[in-house]
Amino acid sequence: MIYKILNKGAFSMLEVMLEQGETIKAESGAMVAMSETFDIEGKLEGGLGKALARSFLSGEKMFFQTITASRGNGTILLAPGVLGDIQAIELNGEDYIIQKDGYFASTANIEVSTKVQGLIKGLFSGEGFFLLKAGGTGLLFVSSFGNIHELELKENEKMIIDNHHLVAWKSDMNYRIKKASKSVWSSLTSGEMLVTEFVGPGKVYIQSRNPSIMMANSGA
Repeated sequence: MIYKILNKGAFSMLEVMLEQGETIKAESGAMVAMSETFDIEGKLEGGLGKALARSFLSGEKMFFQTITASRGNGTILLAPGVLGDIQAIELNGEDYIIQKDGYFASTANIEVSTKVQGLIKGLFSGEGFFLLKAGGTGLLFVSSFGNIHELELKENEKMIIDNHHLVAWKSDMNYRIKKASKSVWSSLTSGEMLVTEFVGPGKVYIQSRNPSIMMANSGA
């Protein structure tokens, strides 16, 4: 499978070239255009039980698009539902945790499921008690609000990240939710209430824009 990320940035689109018999899956509604040799269908990832868990627990859509080059080679164009970037992550048997609405597409053998957070993390992370987990061997594509930037933390290196800017991170990384400042007044006046502290080694992907600020400014 060959891919390109077109117009990288706020208006990115994923172009995937599939050979006959190859398959890619994506979030529902992602297809923009495809070759006439392709077939597209909606599928419940992992069966009804896991699909219901993703929908009701993590707020993700129940169905994925599955696109197969059934009758010959061709090209498909996929785009996320919001303005933002697309990032490819190559998985070699490891798992990544993905924020709500962060999963965009993947090769067919990447399994997507839900992961339970602890009580404190679930209450204060802004993402709830359930997040998405993607694992296996293949390509994972995540999407964001704004541009995506990769942070690679070394052994025991710490990085503090605003919760609303998180996109994805390696599942074996240690992280904790904490106050942005020692005092409540400083947290309120700085606009940074709760943050997540990650400890390396591992990769964390962040987005350049904060969706909660956009919603507040639009009156939503």
